[in-house]
Amino acid sequence: MEGDDQERAASSTKERRRKFKRICVFCGSRAGHKSAFSDAALQLGNQLVERKIDLVYGGGSIGLMGLISKTVFNGGCHVLGVIPRALLQHEISGESVGEVITVSDMHQRKSEMEKHAEAFIALPGGYGTMEELLEVIAWSQLGIHEKPVGLLNVDGYYNSLLALFDKGVEEGFIQGSARQIVVSADTPEELINKMEEYEPVHDRVAPRQSWEVDQLLESTTGGAA
Repeated sequence: MEGDDQERAASSTKERRRKFKRICVFCGSRAGHKSAFSDAALQLGNQLVERKIDLVYGGGSIGLMGLISKTVFNGGCHVLGVIPRALLQHEISGESVGEVITVSDMHQRKSEMEKHAEAFIALPGGYGTMEELLEVIAWSQLGIHEKPVGLLNVDGYYNSLLALFDKGVEEGFIQGSARQIVVSADTPEELINKMEEYEPVHDRVAPRQSWEVDQLLESTTGGAA
């Protein structure tokens, strides 16, 4: 009987698995000092090709951005890059690959990437990568989307960030359930497998009406302009 229950549970898990068509990858426009970072970008690109998953990303052709976009494109999958007009000279060196959408600013960039993707993965990167990652985590917490958010923790790069999330739970700023929004793993294959089994967890916070916002501001400022 126990064996039958385990088989049914395994079958149920397979049925619940998502199958992604497009994943948005946040990553650095630099390669970093360790070869492990470049290796991870290539491995993730190959995983997307193997699973026939198209790539949505920030549009750069250098650093980790360039490595993963060229790997996915050369593997026969579609690549969509979204880049603000002001960053064209900074993030594209040489020929870009795939389809490139030029947008007016960073806000529109994130909105376009979110619109076209079914899930998100962050490779190692700098401030921009972390900002994009944190925004889609916050959107999930608020119920704006129910898409998996994955963190590829290459060589422990994101250990400190994950520890900060745990500290937020400990100190009462992040709900324990919301901590489960972030799916992390050390390898691309393990990460995508976990994301396929992801079940949405968020606060379902209802948006405030404009008059509620005004009332809240008045109560906190004492009515001062």
